[in-house]
Amino acid sequence: MATVRRERGLYFEDFEVGRRFDHHWGRTLTAQDGIAFSTVTMNFNPLYFDAEYARRLGHEDVVINPLLVYAVVLGLSVEDLSEAGGPFLGLDDLCFPAEAHPGDTIRARSVVLDRRTSKSRPGWGVVEWRTTGYDQRGRVVCEYRRRNLSRLRHHEESR
Repeated sequence: MATVRRERGLYFEDFEVGRRFDHHWGRTLTAQDGIAFSTVTMNFNPLYFDAEYARRLGHEDVVINPLLVYAVVLGLSVEDLSEAGGPFLGLDDLCFPAEAHPGDTIRARSVVLDRRTSKSRPGWGVVEWRTTGYDQRGRVVCEYRRRNLSRLRHHEESR
């Protein structure tokens, strides 16, 4: 049986400045997700696992750990933005304008902000996106800019 190779993901040329990606998956976060994440990352802030404590501080319920929200939003964007590979180059301006709570469904969208060919890596380019995570009510719960290297489509040295 022959192995079938299927290329996945987009190339540098596919990322025109201004192009918008509405990432098609969403993820509903549960209290268990938040508690497990905070526990395994040793983040023992009671805001993330003690409902009474969170309510005393004015929240409707426990708050989902913002780093879990970020990880979910980043994960939702991978298929469209970086599945073809290319090193992650950095993250800027990470913010959490609103908190997420158990039962919130997080979705994401990204916009290409900039792209340029790499001066140091022939066959590659640098692409920058702004990614926004929002809940089912449309509230922004996470936003950031990130950059990745992205392969040029027809450059042999980049393979």
